[in-house]
Amino acid sequence: MNVLARVVLNGVGLLLAARIVPGVSYDGGLVYLLLAGAVIGLINVLVKPVVTILALPAVLLTFGLFYLVINGLMFWLAAGLLDGLEVAGCLPAILGGLVLTAFNVVVRALRRN
Repeated sequence: MNVLARVVLNGVGLLLAARIVPGVSYDGGLVYLLLAGAVIGLINVLVKPVVTILALPAVLLTFGLFYLVINGLMFWLAAGLLDGLEVAGCLPAILGGLVLTAFNVVVRALRRN
């Protein structure tokens, strides 16, 4: 999948997370969602692999459930880097990351068919 499509999907996933998860909100329009999608994509490419390797023992001990916490931390990091994205705590960050990941998985599965 090309980079622009991933940015757009991350932006739409963020929009979906803001609508579904209480405690996740953003200020801005379409351009802001695209910027946020790009930031989330960069975090997932640059930071997430390092964090995942460092947290591998916790991921293995929890049979992969700690990966939800890692997704939440990456979502929270994106909120820290973006002025208009607000995440009101750890649980909204984990749920927002879960919604974003689930949306991307569903779109990729539908794209293959």
